[in-house]
Amino acid sequence: MDGSIDKVPLSRAERHPEKAHRPDNPIPRKPVWIRVRAPNSPEYAETRRLMRQYGLATVCEEAACPNIGECWKQKHATFMIMGDTCTRACAFCNVATGKPGALNPHEPANIAEAVGKLGLGHVVVTSVDRDDLPDGGAAHFAAVISALRQSAPDTTIEVLTPDFLRKDGAVEIVVAARPDVFNHNLETVPRLYPTIRPGARYFTSLRLLSRVKEIDPASFTKSGLMVGLGETREEILQVMDDLRAADVDFLTIGQYLQPTPKHAPLDRFWTPAEFDELAVLARAKGFLMVSASPLTRSSYHAGDDFARLRAARTANLEA
Repeated sequence: MDGSIDKVPLSRAERHPEKAHRPDNPIPRKPVWIRVRAPNSPEYAETRRLMRQYGLATVCEEAACPNIGECWKQKHATFMIMGDTCTRACAFCNVATGKPGALNPHEPANIAEAVGKLGLGHVVVTSVDRDDLPDGGAAHFAAVISALRQSAPDTTIEVLTPDFLRKDGAVEIVVAARPDVFNHNLETVPRLYPTIRPGARYFTSLRLLSRVKEIDPASFTKSGLMVGLGETREEILQVMDDLRAADVDFLTIGQYLQPTPKHAPLDRFWTPAEFDELAVLARAKGFLMVSASPLTRSSYHAGDDFARLRAARTANLEA
């Protein structure tokens, strides 16, 4: 084990220097259906201690996920590899932006050891964007998967990757490592990409998901969307159709929550009934699994959802 650190919180200006001069956007009060309790369980404290002990970052912390208390109480965590600093500056995201440091060669082994200590049956591994690396970090993803396969052969592995924009051969490296689920989030509708995901390209992300199935038709693919950024219902339905054309199996839809006044403004809160309607429509379009609710996030209940995803495919094949 290598990498024991004390994590010093960054100020808002340090986390998001590219947003410092933007005008403030007021953060609306959350409706009752989206409020959560502050984390304070012993299990939460133990999970946090393990992350610090092994020098690991989690998207749960870096992205200010509202479900962290619930997930960490159950010792579920989403590991964020390749550091805690992203080369992109998405308007919705709370992960720090800047120049990342060198990759930690001990990180795959550290994650494998932490997964063993937590006793995880399903693990989600995501990352910051690393546009500075020749392969976008694909080989590091593969190394983490390999370390997990060796130390925890019964643990199922889900990766949530960047888009590997202009990184030829990167997606092939990750797929060859055989994760159980390959996830890449579209995040929003194509019209909003220039303001919400300025460093990304909608059709690059869509093509990545399609390419995974071309390489390995038996793989499970997954993608996620946020609502509340100004998209329309019709645009969401079109994205669903695009994802089905790419043969994506699993769709998650959650509410955008504005991290700070400098982030993209919240357009509105979608109601639980509207999320239920989106879920019905998505299932009708042919997704094997759909998770749509105000608090849904890509890795929320990921282990249970993966079990249902496998069962749904088996049922379809038997039918």
